[in-house]
Amino acid sequence: MLDRLEQQADQWMTEMVEQGTDDQVFASGYLQGHLALSLNELDEQQSQLLSLLSEDMEKRISAASTELAPDDLNLVRQAWLQLLQRLQQLGH
Repeated sequence: MLDRLEQQADQWMTEMVEQGTDDQVFASGYLQGHLALSLNELDEQQSQLLSLLSEDMEKRISAASTELAPDDLNLVRQAWLQLLQRLQQLGH
């Protein structure tokens, strides 16, 4: 999602530089720096979000250990680790 936002913003800013008035070029250039900082913070928060999700899921899976047979619990843990790895790749 952040990548798509950044791509759209970059495209718009390129259009402003190529076709915009001097005022539009100034404004888009000014926004570019602030947008980069904002997107960087959101990217860091996304990493924190995955960490919080991982912690919560570990607690939930551990709590479910009374509901599942040991082999089933292991299957669920392995499935969660695979899903978490996939989610982490989205952030990179």
